[in-house]
Amino acid sequence: MLSRPLSALCRIPLSRSISSFQYLNVETPTPKVYHVQLNRPEKRNALNMEMWSEIGTCFDELSTTPDCRAIVFSGKGKGFCAGIDLSAFISVVPKQPDNAHKSLELIKTVQRLQDSFTALEKCRKPIIAAVHGACIGGGVDIICATDIRLISADAYFQVKEVDIGIVADVGTIQRLPKIVGNQSLVNEWCLTARKFYADEAARVGIVSAVYPDAASLLENALSLAARIASKSPVAVQGTKSNLVFSRDHSVQEGLDRVALWNAAMLLGNDPMNAMSGASEFEDP
Repeated sequence: MLSRPLSALCRIPLSRSISSFQYLNVETPTPKVYHVQLNRPEKRNALNMEMWSEIGTCFDELSTTPDCRAIVFSGKGKGFCAGIDLSAFISVVPKQPDNAHKSLELIKTVQRLQDSFTALEKCRKPIIAAVHGACIGGGVDIICATDIRLISADAYFQVKEVDIGIVADVGTIQRLPKIVGNQSLVNEWCLTARKFYADEAARVGIVSAVYPDAASLLENALSLAARIASKSPVAVQGTKSNLVFSRDHSVQEGLDRVALWNAAMLLGNDPMNAMSGASEFEDP
């Protein structure tokens, strides 16, 4: 648990390398831990184009921010994310008169949106999703790209895209089956847009833990992030990189890669410091 109440957090100055954002709050509640919060509560954190772009930029920057070792990602207000802001996405329809040119532009747009969420997976720092209330559509895409998922008891999820006449195209279809390990169940969620709730999410392994309310959820997420941040950043970032790689490759390919990785990293200072009982590790 945190040694300070939440009201005393968020007073550590941000790194100068982090941009300011219109639709994201970025704070440093404890040393080496960053808290990123979707900040459009009046729209239930629905994703417009600007927020979508900011998410990618934010996690690209945090990936290379030296004093960031772990990240908590949450939503401000009554829920985590209500999905796509449909009114804002009218602007993505290309203006070209020719349908072939429109299709080419749409492919580029979808790929940019995909890249914004893949930035979480590519971010070198572990990301803990702290989800309360609604997590719909694009919100599910977001959490599938995080490393650890914690929720409150009021959380619910919905792969909503078939209800609005589109295919989920920014990560859920690709990542969720690997998280759950049950293709039939994921197919059901995606084909019916059925809501599922905290108990089901925990039972099938989407999340690590369920907490009674949003406050205890955030407190425990920040505590977990602080624990991760206390470890060797070289080891933590290497572990994340190899976990993601091994998910998408054979066992032997994963073993070969981690052998090469450790052949370089075992020559660093962190292994010797850890074995000697040191508790402080330098930022890479």
